[in-house]
Amino acid sequence: MLLAFDIGNTNVVAGLFEGEALRAEMRVSTARDRTADEWLVLWESLLRVRGYALTDVGGACIASVVPGLIAPFQAWLGAVKVPTVTCRGDMALGVGVDVDNPSEVGIDRILNCVAAKHLYGAPAIVVDMGTATTFDVLSRDGDYVGGAIAPGIGVSVDALVGGTSQLRRVSLVRPARSIGRNTVACLQSGAIFGYTALVEGLVGRLRQELGYEVSVIATGGLASLIVPETTVFTHVDGDLTLHGIRLAWSRISGGLA
Repeated sequence: MLLAFDIGNTNVVAGLFEGEALRAEMRVSTARDRTADEWLVLWESLLRVRGYALTDVGGACIASVVPGLIAPFQAWLGAVKVPTVTCRGDMALGVGVDVDNPSEVGIDRILNCVAAKHLYGAPAIVVDMGTATTFDVLSRDGDYVGGAIAPGIGVSVDALVGGTSQLRRVSLVRPARSIGRNTVACLQSGAIFGYTALVEGLVGRLRQELGYEVSVIATGGLASLIVPETTVFTHVDGDLTLHGIRLAWSRISGGLA
């Protein structure tokens, strides 16, 4: 079985694959000060409560946008002798990267396009809603050609609250109406409905610049807040990045896990 790690700025998401089937998914906070031993104990415990053991794992594949966590993950996986691949943008992962500075592109964005191309076909726009919201464009030739990055909905609200004296953090839930009748409802309206407009507006501009019809795929930990508010998405896939990691592993290692 393959253990795929998507190491993000807010969460680390792990997927346990048996072939193409995702058998278990685990999510923990991204704690940058954990040691390799602490990560080992944590993942061993999480697998156990789901009915699996590290001895079931035949390989691991890491995709990280937090460079400081790559070495601890490689260390604990090496300690238990799990063959490990760490994805990099200069690897042949299944999509061309046609941008000004390919080395600057986050590996998660490339892997999202790998999965989108394989599962839904090109052309496509992938909207990944997490700490940041990324818009990644896959051309009809199957190449990653760029996109856009916006502050994530949670980051945006935190910045607003942190920069004002009389506003406080509110739960990110859909208000009953867009015209808020109190401060909490006003903040929720701006966050949910305002962010929906941001997503719709950027997707519209990307489509216009491409000049042809594309699939639009939603993914990411915060996608569930926005997806119900719009018809812009043709597909919703919360596991898109994990599948991109699985596909990268298969391409690099020959699928031996």
